[in-house]
Amino acid sequence: MSHAWADERRDLVREVTARALGWLHRNRHLGSFPADTSAELADPDGVYKPLGESALAAGMVRRAAAVLPDDQDAARTLLEFGWDQLRRGDLLYERQLRHPMMTDPMEVYAHFAAAGYRHGRLDGLLAHLAATDSYQSVEQMPNRRLAVANAARLTGLSYLADWASLTESTWLGRRPEPWLLDWMTAYCMTHTVFHVTDWGRRPHALSDAVVEYLTRWLPVWAEVWTEIGEWDLLAELVIVDACLPRPRFPEDAWRRLAAVQRADGLVPRDGEPVDSSERQAFADHHHTTAVVTLAGALTLWRDSDAVPAG
Repeated sequence: MSHAWADERRDLVREVTARALGWLHRNRHLGSFPADTSAELADPDGVYKPLGESALAAGMVRRAAAVLPDDQDAARTLLEFGWDQLRRGDLLYERQLRHPMMTDPMEVYAHFAAAGYRHGRLDGLLAHLAATDSYQSVEQMPNRRLAVANAARLTGLSYLADWASLTESTWLGRRPEPWLLDWMTAYCMTHTVFHVTDWGRRPHALSDAVVEYLTRWLPVWAEVWTEIGEWDLLAELVIVDACLPRPRFPEDAWRRLAAVQRADGLVPRDGEPVDSSERQAFADHHHTTAVVTLAGALTLWRDSDAVPAG
């Protein structure tokens, strides 16, 4: 990799990341809970999940403060907004108390906890639940079991997790025929990497065999999803690259994401037109814009040699 592209890449990634974070920050009010929201959350994916995604992205920007110094105020504001929407953690506590077998309160909480936001009663409840056989035996897909294990790790719980066995039970753990990777399996594969590596904090947690498999096939998969304009999945593949022990920081992927990003910072999820309604555009493209923010911050953090070898 030439030094010229390395410098150009950093500038490009920094610009894309700042614009995407700026869009999340300016439009955060579109992710507000309705006034009558209760812990039942009839539509968790409508607001609840996006708050966690914004917190994850903002937390990554804060982790990369040394290389994104101008974006720290926006990241802090985004985290504060999300925590306020969750009633400073009370909503998560009430939901977990009413539905003890649900893992989503802990999974959302984990992103805030990693950024320093804690709720004492929820911590106590989660510690109690995590010690039960029932909570550790919740029926879930293999990559989802990794998500719960990593959320427990982020919140500081003593949660029994055999990471090698959990990984081996996933599609990626078997390293199957790469040409059979479909859209949904691709998302499962990316999240396997995210959770095993704790969003890039533990790049050496992946086995050598998995790293070799991903190093060989990530460029191929990225080319396929680029060709059909699946920008959301392309951004997730860029995160996978940044979670590897030796990332490649794919030039083509970053140039394409920069090219499709709108001037206001929104990154469309695919090649379809963006709805003219701000609220609908937020609902449709919040995830992709948050993922690109996360991808950029993680890429810059890894590129800065902030992760120790070994």
